[in-house]
Amino acid sequence: MTWAATVLTLYPDMFPGPLGHSLAGRALQEGTWSLETVQIRDFATDRHRSVDDTPAGGGAGMVMRADVLARAVDHALERAPAAPLLVMSPRGAPLTQALVRDLAAGPGVSILCGRFEGMDERLFEARPIVPVSIGDYILSGGETAAIVLLDACVRLLPGVMGQPSSGEEESFETGLLEYPHYTRPYEWEGRRIPEVLRSGDHAKIAAWRKARAIEDTRLRRPDLIARHGDARRPPPSGARREDEGEDR
Repeated sequence: MTWAATVLTLYPDMFPGPLGHSLAGRALQEGTWSLETVQIRDFATDRHRSVDDTPAGGGAGMVMRADVLARAVDHALERAPAAPLLVMSPRGAPLTQALVRDLAAGPGVSILCGRFEGMDERLFEARPIVPVSIGDYILSGGETAAIVLLDACVRLLPGVMGQPSSGEEESFETGLLEYPHYTRPYEWEGRRIPEVLRSGDHAKIAAWRKARAIEDTRLRRPDLIARHGDARRPPPSGARREDEGEDR
C-alpha cells in the first residue's frame, strides 16, 4: 500500500522541492509514497481569500484563523481519516527517530503548515492535531519543517534505501550518535584509518564502533546519555582506543 502524505499549506509550490530528488524522489516516481498539497486559501470564504486576522489582545503580526484552518483540516481528515494529523510548530514536542519510525510504519501523515505569528489556539482544542517541532528555533513557516519530517519518514519505507540494514546503526536509532566512518585512502594528510577497522575482526570492530558511539554522544549530546541505558555501562571488551593517535 502506498504511504500517503498530505500537506496543508499556503505555498503548495514548495513541494515536492527536495523531496523530488534522490531516494525520496525516486520513491515518489515509483509510487512507493504519494504527496498531495492542499491550498489553505481555498477554504477562505471572502473575496480576498483571507486566512489571517489581527491577534486578540493586540500585538505584532497576524494570526491564522481557526474557522478557515478547520475547514482545511476537515478536508484532510475526510480524505485520510487513518493518517495522523500533525502541525509543524516550535511549541510542539520534539521530532524523534522513534516518532519517525512510528509514522513510517503507518498509512501516511497529514501535515498542517503555519505562517505568520501562529494559529488560533481554539483550532487545537477542537481538532485532533498533534504539534511537532524539529528544533528550538524559528522558521518562516512550517513548510521547511514538513519537508524535514517527510524526508525522515520516506527513507524508512520498504525498498527506499538500497539495503534494509542501512539505517539500523544510524544516529538516534539506538539512542546514540552514530560511530565515525572512514574510507580510502588509508592515509590522508597524515591521518590514518584506525587499525581496528582494517583488522578483519568483526567482534573487535563492532566493539570499537559501540565505544566510539558512546564516547561521541557523551561529548556532543550528553542529553541523550540519560535516555540510553547502555551508554552508562563500561565499553565492550576490546573497544578501547588502541589507535588513539591515528584517527585524529
